[in-house]
Amino acid sequence: MANADPSPQRLLKILCLHGYRQNAQTFRERTGSLRKILKKHAELVYITAPNKVKPLEGEEDSDQRGWWFSARDETFVAQEQSEVHPGYEDSLDVIAKAFSEQGPFDGVMAFSQGAAFAAMICALQQSGDTRFSFSFVIIVAGFCSRSSGHAVLYKTPITLPSLHVFGDTDRVIQKDMSEELLTYFKDPKTIEHTGGHFVPTSAPQKKLYIAFLDPWLQEIRNR
Repeated sequence: MANADPSPQRLLKILCLHGYRQNAQTFRERTGSLRKILKKHAELVYITAPNKVKPLEGEEDSDQRGWWFSARDETFVAQEQSEVHPGYEDSLDVIAKAFSEQGPFDGVMAFSQGAAFAAMICALQQSGDTRFSFSFVIIVAGFCSRSSGHAVLYKTPITLPSLHVFGDTDRVIQKDMSEELLTYFKDPKTIEHTGGHFVPTSAPQKKLYIAFLDPWLQEIRNR
């Protein structure tokens, strides 16, 4: 009698956080190439931020969302110094619920404002917040929040393994903003590309994504 086929290998499970004015569906669509690269290695789980963003003047309402705002009028500018962060606690609750109901997650992958938020979740986990438990983070076009209430989250270097991806010609989140966030992580890995504000997936980056994930892929395969 022939031996039964071995059970399929478990994939890494990665929570994905979209950028400002996106939602789970639009971010999923914009990361189709990344999903293709990682399809044999990881399951990507997309969730939507709870805070609805007002459409720009003359723009249709396409369910744009944000993780927090930098002003009381529910707008957001990444470069804006702020004393408030409306929507932040609601977003923490949404992500905690995702960990509870859709996890466990091996890691988090996030873009732009979502990447800034992911960095803060790393800090919360390190400080002992048991709502979040993951082993690595991929931060694309990330930056430090300029909201004063978040300053405490940047006081201690984050030891979680991290991969930081940013573009030389990004005009939305300038390169120096992403480089500033790097300084709050211990031994960060980086992918620097020549493009702008997007998740790069050309051949050189493909190899580096998989190389970064390899320790956790090996751990799964050796179980």
